[in-house]
Amino acid sequence: MSEKVDDIRDRLDTISEELADLSMEALRQAIDDGANKRPASEKIYSQARRAVEKASRLLESFEVNPDPDA
Repeated sequence: MSEKVDDIRDRLDTISEELADLSMEALRQAIDDGANKRPASEKIYSQARRAVEKASRLLESFEVNPDPDA
C-alpha cells in the first residue's frame, strides 16, 4: 500500500509543479499585456495548486499514522 501512496504523492507533486508553471506563465503574459492586476486564470491555477499540495500532505500524514483513531 505504501508504494502506491508514494506513487500517487509523486504524481500530485508533479501536477503541483505544472500548475505553478501555468500560474507563472499567466502572470508573465499579464505583465507583457500591460495588466495591472492578477489574471483570473492565475488565481485558479494557484488555488488548484494549493488543493493538490494539501492532498499530497494528507497522504503523507496518512503514511505516518494510517489509523488516526489509534
